[in-house]
Amino acid sequence: MTQAEKAHRFNDLHVPGDPLVLYNIWDAGGAGAIAKAGAKAVATGSWSVAAAQGYPDGQAIPLDLVLTVLSRIVATVDLPVTLDFEGGYAITAEEVAANVARVIEAGAVGINFEDQVVGGSGLYSAPDQADRIGAIRQTAEAASLPFFINARTDLFLKEKDRGKHEALVPEAKERAAAYAEAGASGFFVPGLVDPALIETICKATALPVNVMMLKGAPATQDLASLGVARISYGPGPYVEAIAALTERFQQISAP
Repeated sequence: MTQAEKAHRFNDLHVPGDPLVLYNIWDAGGAGAIAKAGAKAVATGSWSVAAAQGYPDGQAIPLDLVLTVLSRIVATVDLPVTLDFEGGYAITAEEVAANVARVIEAGAVGINFEDQVVGGSGLYSAPDQADRIGAIRQTAEAASLPFFINARTDLFLKEKDRGKHEALVPEAKERAAAYAEAGASGFFVPGLVDPALIETICKATALPVNVMMLKGAPATQDLASLGVARISYGPGPYVEAIAALTERFQQISAP
């Protein structure tokens, strides 16, 4: 498939009620493994990509290295590849757009793009984040690519007290509307696990909704019934793989 064909395919895989399941990987080997296992698309996890190269999360891993990893993944699998691009490695809309142009050149068909201020505190205002999303959309259109911008809000992930998540739903709805108008393709709500609140978000936006599998999250079939269109696993696969590696070494090195 061409990059454009992959992008169209990736967009079509987001179906409310029949969610695309993305088991986030961190290198070309992992991408090849899940491709052989039947994956429909490949998604990286920023935490995992950074950790695999010895960096902490939060755009500490150099952008050039991220793009090298991305290029190797794209070259390894004939599937749509989406990059967890954190905050775009920039602040201004123009700088973000320039960085996304490099992501597109490396072969990706989409990104996760978060609204928290990476390395700072709080979230960008909805209008500021919408401007950043709009600049990305313009860049994708200039490349004639139906690039999937998965607009992530960190409202729920930053609020560790899940009992307070209901009070954040109105702002989440406002952000979903602003991001959709700016050109977002999907709305990502990591940290949200309450079934009723997930369903509320799904009904409130025309954007396909992405939920992250965390402890306490509904099962895949239940998320499907709530209207979720995309399920991702974040750093979970990397954490499990490293734990298995550690355990195996302990077994074979035990006296």
